[in-house]
Amino acid sequence: MEVKVNNDCSACGICEDICPDVFELGDEIAEVKVNPVPAEHEESVREAAEECPTESIEIS
Repeated sequence: MEVKVNNDCSACGICEDICPDVFELGDEIAEVKVNPVPAEHEESVREAAEECPTESIEIS
């Protein structure tokens, strides 16, 4: 699984709260710390994408 955060991100921090091993807040948007996503974090990344209020997390 690959994941990225697009520029629509509002830096609300929900993704970091749900999956801090993959996401962290940058200066203006959330950033992905590890790609590809390790298998043990895939479910949390999907949850973060579902909970993102701006739908900024893109999974491929």
